[in-house]
Amino acid sequence: MQNRTVMLGLGYAGLLPFYGFLAGAWLLSDWPGAVSVQGFVIYSLGILCFLGGTLWGRVQSVEEPLMARLLISNGVVLFAVAAVLTAKAWLAAVTLMGGYLALLWYERGVENLPTWYAAMRRNLTLGVVLAHGLFFVQQSLQAQI
Repeated sequence: MQNRTVMLGLGYAGLLPFYGFLAGAWLLSDWPGAVSVQGFVIYSLGILCFLGGTLWGRVQSVEEPLMARLLISNGVVLFAVAAVLTAKAWLAAVTLMGGYLALLWYERGVENLPTWYAAMRRNLTLGVVLAHGLFFVQQSLQAQI
């Protein structure tokens, strides 16, 4: 099996926990619902940190120093952790969503990515942003109850 096939499969499968936790937050109450809310935010933190790490990994294959990319890869992790430390799930989700969009914007402007990978990143980011938007709506509606 080619790396591309595995990357596509894992990438799109990575959307499932976002929507699973979102469904749990929407449909479950009490403890299971609270676990789903925290699961969504923590999973999002992990994925955004992973994406920051991909910048770090791509720098290793280039000869010239790319200090900015290394700093941005670390900055993404610090940003994601700070977002979660807000202690408000809706605010963390909106902030993390901004992080995903900013990272996609940065990659499109600076990185020279294969066409298939750029399309995958765009599609996955759109799926993640949709999940975060729905999560924000769910949290807003729950706060009104």
